Amino acid sequence: MEDGIKYGKGNSGERSDFDAPSRMYWRPMKIVANDRRFAVAPMLDCTDRHARFLYRMLSTRALLYTEMISTGALLYGPARAFLDHHAALYPVAAQLGGSEPHALALCAKLLENSGFDEVNLNLGCPSERVQRGQFGACLMLQPTRVAEAIRAIRDVVSLPVTVKCRIGVDNRDSYAQFIDFIGILYEAGCTVFIIHARKAWLQGVSPKYNRQVPPLRYDYVHQLKKEFPYLTVVLNGGLRDLSQAHTHLDVVDGVMFGRGVYDNPWLLSGVDREIYQTEQATQDRFQVGYKYRDYCRQQLALGVPIRILVRPLFGLFYACPGARLWRRQLSESLQGTAVTESIIDDALLRIQQLAGSWTAF
Repeated sequence: MEDGIKYGKGNSGERSDFDAPSRMYWRPMKIVANDRRFAVAPMLDCTDRHARFLYRMLSTRALLYTEMISTGALLYGPARAFLDHHAALYPVAAQLGGSEPHALALCAKLLENSGFDEVNLNLGCPSERVQRGQFGACLMLQPTRVAEAIRAIRDVVSLPVTVKCRIGVDNRDSYAQFIDFIGILYEAGCTVFIIHARKAWLQGVSPKYNRQVPPLRYDYVHQLKKEFPYLTVVLNGGLRDLSQAHTHLDVVDGVMFGRGVYDNPWLLSGVDREIYQTEQATQDRFQVGYKYRDYCRQQLALGVPIRILVRPLFGLFYACPGARLWRRQLSESLQGTAVTESIIDDALLRIQQLAGSWTAF
């Protein structure tokens, strides 16, 4: 392929935001994909294996992602800490951060051998630390290098190889530039694109700013799917409730929720029914809390710190009476010495007494 997808011009010779690129570079290929209607985004320090255990209790169908795992951490760090995961959590995709094709291929093979269902390449994180490692969103400025990495990974694994990216970076954020980038990766064999519908600023702003302030351009993602229906397109960014999911699923193949789930994990309890039209056993927040308490007891016996185990639970009572009390009770209890899973029992009891009955939740 040359420098990217070539665009045709209209009668005026000008190119609009949504002029279609030349189809000569877009030959449909067979697509192998997980069911991507609903996914939980990879979030650093959030979607560890313990959070995924909680999330899987709430939805049997949502596609879950690991935190981003850098190639350096996997090749030279405690690999088992990243590769261990509970067999009952499938489907689980693993997200890799890196830019060197050979290292990415080695890591992808490790992930495949460990039973993960997908290898996803992080092209969206704009943090300065990630940029210093020459991966994440800054790679959107190096599409040829990304294409080489995709080819290297596909050469050694049979898993789907996907990317998660932004719609652009800095001032390279036109629809034409976005499609150029997608086209180069498509020619390398990538057919699944998870698009955070914001651009990223690479300098001078925080990751939080980049998650919240650049305008959402859902129209870019919708247009991509309309023009190239043989791509699998998943929309990410700004999603907080399932009604939004239904709106976008009329256009794209899937939605990916990030902070909306981390802040309110109970949102997942409606996913199987509302997104997949399947039923699962009825349970309330208290039952989930006690089941997760039992999991914490097992993990504590294996040496996992209680603060890491409790972290995913803070949002369990999001928007419920006593939600602030719940968070404060857990937070204050973690300050003690010789803390055990009993702090979850204590916090659940406080909320239960406040509610007067389980049916309120």
